[in-house]
Amino acid sequence: MSKSSRHPKTTSTTPGSGSRTTGSKQELAAAQQATYVAFLHRHPWATDAYELGFVTGVREDYRLQDAYLANVDVPVLMLDNDFTDPDLNRYVQRFREYRPEIGVLGDAYSAAEATRYLDVAQRLSETVDVDLTLIVVPKCRAAFDVLVDESQVVLGYAMGYSDTQALDFTDPVDWRGQDVHLLGASPPKQYAAIQTLTQPTITGDPPANVVGLDWNGLQKVAYKGEMWTRDGWQPADHLSIRETVRRGLREIKAFWQARGVWPDSDPTTEHRPAVKQPDDPVFVSSGADIQTRDGLEDATVVEYDNGQTLAYQSEQARAYIEHRHGTPPAIA
Repeated sequence: MSKSSRHPKTTSTTPGSGSRTTGSKQELAAAQQATYVAFLHRHPWATDAYELGFVTGVREDYRLQDAYLANVDVPVLMLDNDFTDPDLNRYVQRFREYRPEIGVLGDAYSAAEATRYLDVAQRLSETVDVDLTLIVVPKCRAAFDVLVDESQVVLGYAMGYSDTQALDFTDPVDWRGQDVHLLGASPPKQYAAIQTLTQPTITGDPPANVVGLDWNGLQKVAYKGEMWTRDGWQPADHLSIRETVRRGLREIKAFWQARGVWPDSDPTTEHRPAVKQPDDPVFVSSGADIQTRDGLEDATVVEYDNGQTLAYQSEQARAYIEHRHGTPPAIA
């Protein structure tokens, strides 16, 4: 879906002389509900996030690292830029390789940079045969003034560890009526920003439209033995790193669901599951149940012409069983 169709803007109305309102509760709820919540990282965290309904992707300088697994295929739906070493030409090349639906083109520290990003956004929109949401992050007032109200980009609202944050050079009212993506910061901080940008004001300013948001901080803290929950950070030394992150992702999803921010759409239904599932969770070669998600990821799962989907512990096990039992041809 295109940016405009994902999240139509909520406009203010004038019911009578001397008073203005920012629209109905339904319009406010629509402005606060995101089209996507993103988690950008590699397997296995990205795999678990995708299955929970997060939009997955990578920064241009790394990959999902799932190619070595037989049955894991996580889509790159969002591509972030390498802000530590920005190169727009390199980013566009990687963008054309991945063909994501969402792209963070980069940070604009001047009006000239903002204009260049707009030109690239226009070219990508014209040449890539998918509907795009393209994000540019203004890092100064001059860049913000160039980007504001431009229909082909979403404004990146810098939070978290950003060197320059959104409110360093703007006031909250400046973002009203704009499509925004919240970059970084934990869910409580992001929700506080959503409230600031969308709640009715005495002057009747229209709410900002929260198109999307992302935060990857819980994975970093997992290595320190802590897990993010709706009640704050909790000890997680008893859990593996993967389970710590997985539970944190569930907590994030529940946090946003309770506040009406979690999107209605699910990328796993719009695209494909992350892990190919056999008809029965059993290894054909041994008859043992597949007990863990890791076991399924490493398995060799094969679809056959007769409709069966079978899981083998290895390619050698598959070859032995197929030769011995004469299984039907596999689907190409």
